[in-house]
Amino acid sequence: MVSRAQALACGLNPRALEWRVGSGRWRRVHAGVFATFSGPPSFEAQVWAAILRAGRGAVASHRTAAYLDGLCDDPGSVIHITVPADRYVQCKIDGVRVHQAHRLPLTRHPSKNPPRTRLDETVLDLVDIAPHPRDAETWVTAACQRRLTTPERLADALGRRKKIRWRPMVEAMLSDVADGAQSPLELRHLRRVERAHGLPTGCRQRRVAGQRVIWIDVDYPEHRLRVELDGRIGHIGEGRFRDRRRDNRATVDGHATLRYGHADVFGDPCGVAKEQARVLTTRGWTGHPRSCGPSCPIRPHDHQ
Repeated sequence: MVSRAQALACGLNPRALEWRVGSGRWRRVHAGVFATFSGPPSFEAQVWAAILRAGRGAVASHRTAAYLDGLCDDPGSVIHITVPADRYVQCKIDGVRVHQAHRLPLTRHPSKNPPRTRLDETVLDLVDIAPHPRDAETWVTAACQRRLTTPERLADALGRRKKIRWRPMVEAMLSDVADGAQSPLELRHLRRVERAHGLPTGCRQRRVAGQRVIWIDVDYPEHRLRVELDGRIGHIGEGRFRDRRRDNRATVDGHATLRYGHADVFGDPCGVAKEQARVLTTRGWTGHPRSCGPSCPIRPHDHQ
């Protein structure tokens, strides 16, 4: 891919450039951008074309940068490009979405080609435009699962951002890497799910001895209900099978298990409370869940 300015700087005159396009040796991809080969362009070639069309300082970003770095397996139908905030691309570019960023000189990768944002910044850009907390959670988890970054690096990048959507949830996710009885996820469940909706108080981090010692995040022994709060990022492999064996063993013993992640507890605490209340009621709880505010879906007698 080559821009008109690049071709002229290399000594090609305008007439020779037009001859190459007219003869079919080159193809016009965008206004002022040409493919110097025949056949369909690769994805990277399409990205280069979009960058050249967007002009000075442009880099691949968001889902496009994520695909280039192996963060996702589908590049999507639109190429995402970010330009410095002091620039405005006036003409619409087919198949390209142009973003603007004040911090682009700090967030672009210093050497990768095609030019793109740094991996940690790409993750946070995707979190910022995520329509639902579960989508934001998925990007953070995927980056750590695929060993492309670490929670510590993401937390460092997050700390440098003044504004970002879903900040409390992402901060909690990154803090919950180290398991602990007072993790942000467990505190959020205690305050926004249990107390705010008048649910019975569970036993937290309960140790249960057997053939193997297990720890239960929130246990309601009277009602034989267990709540597991999965605060581990990139939880795969043996850990997943261990959770499944624990849940199956609890079911055999007559316990029900509900499992929630950050997107559930931070994104929909009222929905979590409503679900827990229904299960507790079927298991003998005679209390009444209460609404935590005007927008809460829990209404009187929802437990019945």
